[in-house]
Amino acid sequence: MGAMVEFRRPDGKTAPGYFAQTPHAGAPGVVLFEEWWGLDDRIKETADRLAAHGLNVVVPDLYRGRSAATGDEANHLMAGLDFGDAATQDAAGAARFLREHGARKVGVGGFCMGGALALLSVMHGKEFDAASIWYGYPPSDAGDPASISVPVQGHWAIDDGFFKIEGVDALEERLKHGGVATEFHRYDAQHGFFNTGEVGAGGLGHHHPEHAETAWRRTVEFFERTLRD
Repeated sequence: MGAMVEFRRPDGKTAPGYFAQTPHAGAPGVVLFEEWWGLDDRIKETADRLAAHGLNVVVPDLYRGRSAATGDEANHLMAGLDFGDAATQDAAGAARFLREHGARKVGVGGFCMGGALALLSVMHGKEFDAASIWYGYPPSDAGDPASISVPVQGHWAIDDGFFKIEGVDALEERLKHGGVATEFHRYDAQHGFFNTGEVGAGGLGHHHPEHAETAWRRTVEFFERTLRD
């Protein structure tokens, strides 16, 4: 079980986050961005699960104590989020917190909204050594994916009503054109296929146990390859 902590951002402000800590000294770190639901029990459990694989994990509390129970609430919270601030200041502060706790390398990941933020954080910063993205990407005018200098893994739902697979194809092309080490996986699933709490939630997503476990295994293996010396 993790605990709430505060970390300092580059601009000097403090931010809250959930810290899931492994007992292994000098463990690599991962900054994990939440879905649009906020810092709920599901994302905390995901962080704990990553920590069980020997990683220290921080989930920045982007909504500063708030979370959503419905899609309308989540959309309202997400609409009020400063994505640029979260992807740079919160991301960098959490990464530096992990390095202060012994991590030599730090990765970043996220789901849905968090996937878009994770991609933004490696487009606009140099704090991370790898990124694993789950079914979320930013608008095409939010930055140049070809500028990314670290390996990028992606997990995408072919039948995603929110982040279209055509957009995934275009993103992959831009990454590969820029020489970015890219590893994209596509699954015959719908948006939110990892999230057990989204089954039938107003069509927002449908948990697919088999694909969720395959994608999880690939994520753990990816961070093992890219974050351990």
